[in-house]
Amino acid sequence: MTRAFNFSAGPATLPESVLRQAQAEMLEWNGVGASIVEISHRSAEFVAVAAQAEADLRTLLGIPDDYAVLFMGGGATTQQALLPLNLAAAGQRVDYVVSGHWGKTAVRQARPYVDVNIAADGEAGGFRDIPARAQWRLSDDAAYVHITANETIHGVEFREVPDVGAVPLVADFSSSIASEPIDVSRYGVIYAGAQKNLGPVGIAVVIVRRDLLERAGQPRADIFDYRSHAARDSMLNTPPTWNWYLLGLTVKWMLAQGGTAEFARRNAAKASLVYQTIDGSGGFYRNEVAPAVRSRMNIPFFLPSADLDARFVAEAKAAGLLALKGHKAVGGIRASLYNAMPLEGAQALAAFMHDFQQRNG
Repeated sequence: MTRAFNFSAGPATLPESVLRQAQAEMLEWNGVGASIVEISHRSAEFVAVAAQAEADLRTLLGIPDDYAVLFMGGGATTQQALLPLNLAAAGQRVDYVVSGHWGKTAVRQARPYVDVNIAADGEAGGFRDIPARAQWRLSDDAAYVHITANETIHGVEFREVPDVGAVPLVADFSSSIASEPIDVSRYGVIYAGAQKNLGPVGIAVVIVRRDLLERAGQPRADIFDYRSHAARDSMLNTPPTWNWYLLGLTVKWMLAQGGTAEFARRNAAKASLVYQTIDGSGGFYRNEVAPAVRSRMNIPFFLPSADLDARFVAEAKAAGLLALKGHKAVGGIRASLYNAMPLEGAQALAAFMHDFQQRNG
């Protein structure tokens, strides 16, 4: 069997060693006589798996003790709806900075519950840049300020933590969590779907400052209450145990590889290689994002015509470079270079890009 280089934006490539360990443990795990997906989430064995995953994630990201870590189903979009329910009163003002497709999605999820103020919006410029902090129109009485740390579709990324004063900063880190060191203490809430850098689809991580759990929020069912999930160690209901287990294996792999500082180095090298190929192509390939906010995780680019885009994707797939078709919202090509993508994948993509240009330029 030969594994291809998978550039999918999510569900995304996972470390081969993690997949092989999961394969080996699938039928019978840890001497219990059953698979990890067959044992109770309340068993001592699985509780130990869950606790180790949290401990390892805290080490990986440097999460302070005054932050709770929740492992929840529903993905990041569900969290976008739960955030206003847990952190704001009904109709209270909240500030959103919209830097791409997922920022717009976050606004849609919040609007039924709160008064959304669009503090800044990059759509007029095609989401090719992030509005300068000096241009943001923040509210004095906002319950929180929401940003999308990395836009998976449009390929823009916050390279610095914006100063929003005393108001809690909430950030969707779905496509860049653990890709470099972050100062968790600068945020009130960090949330992320796991399916890009942390593991498989079907589980999300919410890192929330404990004092924010004390907010009354809005009337909501227990299952939608962050406090209830925190009080029950994310086992208020049956959690996605297989996904949690795989997340734990992936986090342990990242620690063994050198942690977020090492992945920051690797990710910078991979992204630089692809961007240099684009910028050095004489316009055959083009990335339209302002260089200062170019994403290291998701690189969208375009060829001279849609026909060439389609040919590029088809020939790349035949060459073992998968899932390079751009999102339907923007078209073109997109290469996702998450932590589990090795440097060799970026090198193979760059070599294919050079060859394709020579044959079609």
